[in-house]
Amino acid sequence: MSLPPAPTRPYVLLSCATSIDGYIDDASDKRLLLSNDDDLDRVDAVRASCDAILVGAGTVRRDDPRLLVRSASRRAERVACGRPASPTKVTLTTHGDLDPTARFFTAGDPARLVYCASGGLEKAQERLGRLATVVDAGEPVDLARLLADLAARGVRRLMVEGGGTVHAQFLAAGLADELHLVVAPFFVGDSRAPRFVGEGSFPWHPGRRARLAEARQIDDVVLLRYALSDRCAET
Repeated sequence: MSLPPAPTRPYVLLSCATSIDGYIDDASDKRLLLSNDDDLDRVDAVRASCDAILVGAGTVRRDDPRLLVRSASRRAERVACGRPASPTKVTLTTHGDLDPTARFFTAGDPARLVYCASGGLEKAQERLGRLATVVDAGEPVDLARLLADLAARGVRRLMVEGGGTVHAQFLAAGLADELHLVVAPFFVGDSRAPRFVGEGSFPWHPGRRARLAEARQIDDVVLLRYALSDRCAET
């Protein structure tokens, strides 16, 4: 399947929670919980407002997320408006090395899209073709083409939930419009642990400033909402 050229793309919202020192997890095998219940409910509301949710293949393998709207009332509101109960699930992969039993593919009934680099396309189609729509996204995966394809499928608002490599790719390509950064009240302090944006991930010039659109305390965490493009004012 080829991707159609298109000048438009969805509004892209990056969502991430970090420690005070910028880590998105620790170095243990157990997932580090950064958000609290109130903030998780906020994230659920943001999910419900979007047409699609994207995570990288590494997040699918490591965290096994369901990527569904949790609130029954929010699901009902979406259905009442003629939308599916949960947004379309999206992932991107280089080699197509994804487990078909992962909850990305088995939980809920939203549409599922796998954007795969050309070299891994055949493998991905063999493994996942009955569970998801597998799309050739170029070699390597071209985010602009991916977004153009999502726009052609009717996706107007895309939530990117990670991981850190995927966030850095969107930032490096200048394809992010808004960032929701939640800061948890503790330090990780372990260089082996993953950071929100790792050193050398992309050349963000020190003089290039994001605009702070909102700062909000949510129990013991703080939400910092940054505008990364002029499109942020349109939402």
